[in-house]
Amino acid sequence: MRKKSGKSASGSASKASRRAPNWRDPDDAPEITDAMLDRAEIVKGGKVVRRGRPPLGDKAKTSVTLRLDTEVVTAYRATGDGWQSRINADLTKTAKRLKAS
Repeated sequence: MRKKSGKSASGSASKASRRAPNWRDPDDAPEITDAMLDRAEIVKGGKVVRRGRPPLGDKAKTSVTLRLDTEVVTAYRATGDGWQSRINADLTKTAKRLKAS
């Protein structure tokens, strides 16, 4: 069996030997504090992911209990994800027409 060299077949140095010269053992890292976690940002795919609900401002919605006919709910659900938002959009259009009359 051949012994592996520090270089890959393409001639570049292995990952271990390309580490930054100031690399330290992870065990030497400081303990993570709550203050550090409060300042931390989660990054996925190059974008910062914000934690918690975004501020609603003037667009806050009111939670209500509403009883609808089964046919209405079945028809909206059949349109796929976001069916509740489509009901809201249709009711918003109707509310604007009611205001105008």
